[in-house]
Amino acid sequence: MNRLRIGVIGLGWFGEIHAETIAGIPNFELKALCTRTPDRLEAMGEKFGVTKLYRDYNDMLADPEIDAVSVCTMWDHHREPAIAALNAGKHVFLEKPIASTVEDAKAITAASKGSKGILFIGHVVRFNPRYRMAKQAIDEGRIGKIVAMSSRRNIPAAWTPTILNKIGPIVGDAIHDTDIMLWFTGDRVVSTYAQTTDVRGLKFPDIGQTMYRFAGGATATLETVWCMPEKTPFDIDERMSIIGTDGIIHVQDTFPNLGIVDGNRLHSPDTTYWPMFNGVRGGALRDEFSYFADCALNGKPVTIGTPEDATAALEATLAAEQSARTGNVVRI
Repeated sequence: MNRLRIGVIGLGWFGEIHAETIAGIPNFELKALCTRTPDRLEAMGEKFGVTKLYRDYNDMLADPEIDAVSVCTMWDHHREPAIAALNAGKHVFLEKPIASTVEDAKAITAASKGSKGILFIGHVVRFNPRYRMAKQAIDEGRIGKIVAMSSRRNIPAAWTPTILNKIGPIVGDAIHDTDIMLWFTGDRVVSTYAQTTDVRGLKFPDIGQTMYRFAGGATATLETVWCMPEKTPFDIDERMSIIGTDGIIHVQDTFPNLGIVDGNRLHSPDTTYWPMFNGVRGGALRDEFSYFADCALNGKPVTIGTPEDATAALEATLAAEQSARTGNVVRI
């Protein structure tokens, strides 16, 4: 088999981006789509030329022509489809966060141990070439021992009114930087303190600011603002600094890496994560799916995006949210 026949479960905004990415990769065949919303299912089937359309993921998983699934449901609905897919022997690409509770994350991980299919968790920032280069430099010992880190991952207010009724900025976005910091240090978070700020009165606060202490002594601060002004010209204000005993690494993947001025305003579109070129998604998400396909088709173990790493990032961010609610330092 040189093509992976894959179905997408969950066809919201990011599920559609998953489908657009899969459709442009030669060793994938986008074979099936699943959502509970009939109109959305019909529209996406027509857009992608897919005829296997399901409203119940169990029906998709019973189809012997499906080798793999991408699970893009809401984070608090990951456990059931992921475990069902693993029990059916399918390869599973599970979008981050792995789950909404550590208990569910561990249950998904346990199901993967006896499955014929692989389990990959979609922490896309690990496929950003700037962070990959930073990781390489760290592993080469070029900055010595990491002692402090800081990150910023802010997005415009226009993106977030719907999202903030489903998930908060710490688990929703700071989990990316948490995962990267765990990856860079090879360490674990032992305590966290966080604060949040409610700007617009939505279900979850607009701003999260988090501090971590790692077992080896390193410290970290993480800023996540989901309410940058509406006219902000860039999609993501993303930065990270890593300070070691012998050197420093600074990652910046934000304005002005590309500036386009048209009749409306200045734009600085995403060129890293899932940019669209001639109707095909490229960038880190494409690389992430290519890695998943390579592991699944060639029997390679997943070493990036493991459920254990994803669970550690989830546990730390959930503890940070607990700290923000209680005002206390939370120990892990």
